[in-house]
Parts: sequence; structure tokens; C-alpha cells
Amino acid sequence: MSQPLSNETITLVKATVPALEAHGLDIVHEMYSRMFQNPEIRDLFNQSHHGDAGSQPRALTGAILAYASNIENLGALAPAVERIAQKHVGLQILPEHYPHVAEALLGAIKAVLGDAATDEILAAWGEAYWFLANILIAREGRIYSDQKNMNGGWNGWRDFRVEQVIDESSVITSFILLPVDGGPIMVHKPGQYLTFWFEIPGHPPIKRNYSISSAPNGSTYRISVKREPNGLASGWLHDQVKPGTILKVAAPAGEFYLEGVPERPVVLLSGGVGLTPMVAILEALVASGGNSPIHYIHGTHDRDTHAMRNHVSAQAARGKNVTVVDFHQTPLEGEVLGADYDVAGIITDEWLVANTPVAEADYYICGPRPFLRHAVSTLSLVGVPAARIHYEFFGPADELLAV
Repeated sequence: MSQPLSNETITLVKATVPALEAHGLDIVHEMYSRMFQNPEIRDLFNQSHHGDAGSQPRALTGAILAYASNIENLGALAPAVERIAQKHVGLQILPEHYPHVAEALLGAIKAVLGDAATDEILAAWGEAYWFLANILIAREGRIYSDQKNMNGGWNGWRDFRVEQVIDESSVITSFILLPVDGGPIMVHKPGQYLTFWFEIPGHPPIKRNYSISSAPNGSTYRISVKREPNGLASGWLHDQVKPGTILKVAAPAGEFYLEGVPERPVVLLSGGVGLTPMVAILEALVASGGNSPIHYIHGTHDRDTHAMRNHVSAQAARGKNVTVVDFHQTPLEGEVLGADYDVAGIITDEWLVANTPVAEADYYICGPRPFLRHAVSTLSLVGVPAARIHYEFFGPADELLAV
């Protein structure tokens, strides 16, 4: 367990906030440059997020600033710490990796700030870093232990064979995965993701997270992947992966999930490929046989990009009190209202508030970052408590020390 931070460290770290505001991004770029000199550490990271134009350096800069600003109230960062720990477990971050990050971070602070980074400042940031690192190491250790001890659970990378490839839309393809060893698989919580280690010819190893798009069944997982423009991993999956391909997979992880059978209404709100965890949650809700109303609301461009519509309709027909509403932003010529989609245009604030039970529902939201931010903001403004708004976004985590 981490020792409490000293008052001197708290004072010194808070004093660096103006310097972080001015030079934080330079520090983060320097930190990554130092870490990536070690191939073992470099391969832990999603490289597409860490270049000069990548989003992770900006996210980490903001996260480090948030840590420094909240150094006296770290309880405010608890949700972020849990999200980071889950991401780290998916990526197989281990205790022995943390000293490399500490060395790179402190070296970067000294290189960028120069004489302003006194020995006292560096010592304070070293203490602050290891305070947080020890919290993460302890939490990650518990998650690894839980994974290993579950029926069908595992640590490290397990080989899965692609059993089936299903074209879901013009941009989304599903892959059904079965363990090569023939054993059972860990029962995931609907909404969680798998982390993959890909070895693509001509490239360093890369890691990607993909939500599990099926409810637990004890034998297979399904992921549903959107082909991203210039996406190395998604392009390879769509173009090269066939039935029989072997993929390296880490155990399910993630803090965004459905827990148990809800007593309140549930609203599943998604945009684009954000439907993947929502389909898993919908399947689980229907299988549970619960009586709480379920609202499945999805927005996409048109009929061609709309994935799993028939599957969702079939699930709704099997369930109780399930309402499905599909939005097509720009319906194609020939699309039929009521058959291909339910509402033309985007999911507006007014529609969401008027057509979902904001006074009592739990909201699960997933989609592109602007979609997610807008939905969360709308629900918060009309009084939905934060405890009833659950969300997942795809892309780099924008919290401190996430990799």
C-alpha cells in the first residue's frame, strides 16, 4: 500500500502546475521518445496514438496536469485510476515496466524544464509518481489474480482461432473466436473488451482493444470491427484474417459493463461502431428474462453502414419491453422508413429527453467522442445523476499514465 504523500511533496507538485500548463506537451513527447528507445517498452504502446499528431500525448498531458491539480484530492481521480488499471491489464503491463516510465518521465521533466527542475522538484515528482504507480500495481495485481482464478480465465496471451467471419455492414465485420486449446473461456461482463497482440508483416507488434459484441456463452467470443481509414489493424483484420487464423488474445477487461439484472429501465445509446458493447448488453438483458424496460437507440449514416440491424430486431422480439429506434443520418435513395430505419437525421437532445425515461433510467453510451460528449452533457443538464450515466469511448484513454 502506498505511503501518504508528504506535505512537502504536495506543495512542490502543485507548484509545478503553471510549468505543466506551459510545457506539458513537450515533456510528454520527450518522455515517449525516451521510453521508445527500449523495444520492449515501445511494443506495449499503441503506436498509432503516440506520434506528433496522435491523441495520446495530448491526453496524457492533460491527465498529468489533472493529477498535479488534484494531488490533495485523489479520490476525484478514482474512476480514472480504475479505467487505467483495466487498460493496463489488457495490455499486460507488469510491475517491472513501471521503473522505465518513472525514469523517462523524470528525465523528460529535467530535459524540458532545465534548471527550473530542481532536485527537490524531481524528488517530489518521483514520490508522486510512485504513489500512483503503487496504487495501480496493487489494483492490477488483483485483476490479474481474478482473471487467472476464474473458470476459463487466463493471464498473458492465449491463442484463439477465428471460426467465422461475418460481414455486418459495408464497414463492420464480425469475427467469432474459439480457444485453440479447446478449454472453456472466462465469462466476461457484457460491455467489456478483449485486447489483441497482432504481428503484421513489415510492422512492429501492435495491440488493439475491441469490445466483445456478444453476451457470455462459455465457448466463444465475438468482436465486431470497423474498417478505419488507413487503419493498420482494422485493415489487416478485414483483408487478411480468415477462418483458421490464429490470434493472440488477453482475457476480458474493462470497467464499462452491465452488472447483474437491472431493476430500473435501461437505455442503450450508440453511434456507429459504438453499438458493439450495446449488442452484448442487449443480448445479456434479453437472456436474463428481466422485466425492466430496455431502450436500444442507435445512430449511423445509412442502410449500408448499419450493422446488425436484423440481429438486434431478433433479440428485441425475444425480449420483454424492448424498444428499438434506429436513426439514419442521411438515408440512401430507396431506403424505406420503418423497414430500414425509424428516424431520419441525428439523435437530437430534444428527442432523447422526450423519448427516454430520464427520471429513472440507467444510460449506457458508446460512440465517437463528439457523440459521447454531447449525449453525456445533455443528460447531465436535464438532471440525470452521474451514477446513472455509464459510457465507453474508443481510442486512447485520456487519463494520466494510460498507455
